[in-house]
Amino acid sequence: MKIISISNQKGGVGKTTTAVNLAQAIAATNRKTLLIDLDPQGNASTASGAKKKSSLFETTLGKHVSELIQTSSNQYDVLAGGEDLVAMEAALRNNPTKGHIAKSLKELSYDFVFIDTPPSLNSLTLDALISSDGTLIPLQCEYYSLEGITSLVNTINKLTNSGLTNNKIFGIIRTMVDKRNNLTKDVSDDLEKHFPELLFNTLIPRNVKLAEAPSFGLAGTNYMPESFGAKAYLALAGELLRRLENVR
Repeated sequence: MKIISISNQKGGVGKTTTAVNLAQAIAATNRKTLLIDLDPQGNASTASGAKKKSSLFETTLGKHVSELIQTSSNQYDVLAGGEDLVAMEAALRNNPTKGHIAKSLKELSYDFVFIDTPPSLNSLTLDALISSDGTLIPLQCEYYSLEGITSLVNTINKLTNSGLTNNKIFGIIRTMVDKRNNLTKDVSDDLEKHFPELLFNTLIPRNVKLAEAPSFGLAGTNYMPESFGAKAYLALAGELLRRLENVR
């Protein structure tokens, strides 16, 4: 089982869109996939057509994680998010043991688990990073995003160096790309200069079909598979699988 956090402490970078569409694209390759919505806002749950009736918080009360999982019309399973994750964040903050999420998932049999983390480096995000085999970082091509990515990379490195996790950064994903925008090109060039080995080749464009899909409880790759956005996420899924073949 490969556990992957999709994380960026900055909001509005396409993190949830990436989580939902990658989960669907990977599930479509006949790999058993679970998407965990770890954000109290529950946007990944809505985009997956899942009911916000139970979240990972209930595992802190002794409930088995298998009782909380829902099926979705997107081919992957969902562990929904919701407001009670605020209470889980407080519980994790006061808990000296780390990696609660990994321990909760231990008896499950999935090929891939994607975790959509909150847009902050709080206790939920930190536990997800500690529990994961790797992290994907969606990044909108604007200058403030570059500052945030350095902070996240440093956090993951500190967790790894402290022996709390074996988390590797699997890659940086450029999202909401508008090739007509000079700023996009400038930031993309900077990323290629500073993170050449981490950057995915696939660019995720700004695409109205990706934005429409959540209102139907569908991933864009299911809602409109022929759209530019959906095709980009399918290409990204293929690139991720090829990259993971070389990860040891």
